[in-house]
Amino acid sequence: MGGMSTEREVSLKSGAAVLGALRERGWNAHGVDVGPDLPQQLIALGADVAWIALHGQFGEDGCVQGLLEVMRIPYTGSGVRGSAVAMDKITTKRLLADAGIPMPADSVWRAGEPIPEDLPMPVVAKFPEGGSTLGLEIVRDPEDLERALVDLSALGGEVLLEQFVAGDEITVAVLEGRALPVVSIVPDSGFFDFEAKYTKGRTRYIVPAPIDPLVAEAAQRYAVTAYERLDLGGVARADFIVDADGVPWFLEINTIPGMTATSLSPMAAGAVGIDFGALVEEILCAARLRIERRDHREKS
Repeated sequence: MGGMSTEREVSLKSGAAVLGALRERGWNAHGVDVGPDLPQQLIALGADVAWIALHGQFGEDGCVQGLLEVMRIPYTGSGVRGSAVAMDKITTKRLLADAGIPMPADSVWRAGEPIPEDLPMPVVAKFPEGGSTLGLEIVRDPEDLERALVDLSALGGEVLLEQFVAGDEITVAVLEGRALPVVSIVPDSGFFDFEAKYTKGRTRYIVPAPIDPLVAEAAQRYAVTAYERLDLGGVARADFIVDADGVPWFLEINTIPGMTATSLSPMAAGAVGIDFGALVEEILCAARLRIERRDHREKS
């Protein structure tokens, strides 16, 4: 938990919640604030399994997963490849292009290229590897586009420009390949930004979402398809915008969704009778089982 990304504070909250739940269920769990000395910390603890509660760079992008693979320590969530792919919104969209999932039209702008002149407004500008709505801006005026591109490209060079889709926000958590109930997101500001996401009372969440059952089923199907196509594991959460015609447009999928008091995956699990402690434990046990199966295949 913790780590070195811009989402460190969110990760610390997720980690503290997971740590408390594991200890309440009798696990000998220890919190590890991830830094350059992570291998030494894991060796000193004699870690049997790692519950990854990191968000963003070095935690959600396959880096920590690769280290744990080398150290032969089982870990929760997606593997190296799935983590790396899903972290990059551009790569994710390209790999899902033929999966039958509705996605906003997009283009990619790279630092040094001419500023696009004919983009229909508004447009959503994203840092491809940003999370928790960090590195995202809705550009409504062409005069603001150059500033947004310069600001976002400073984070990594490329900027994903997406067609703006007006509608209602929903999210679908997928737990070990099965879709949980759809959650409707209703921020009081009209935009589910960082503050709305992590401040109690700033956003209403409704589960199951009060939407057409056929729309909910479609969103769940798309979420599971993305989960399987990207070879994900544990719990992941796909975000959508439902337009006026009832089409759920896929925005992104998060391989390590938040596990805080205001987080959506635990809320969706709770709607089907899985409390927070049981959810945390199920994710942990699934990680151990995956490694046991892999080791068995390697020996056979």
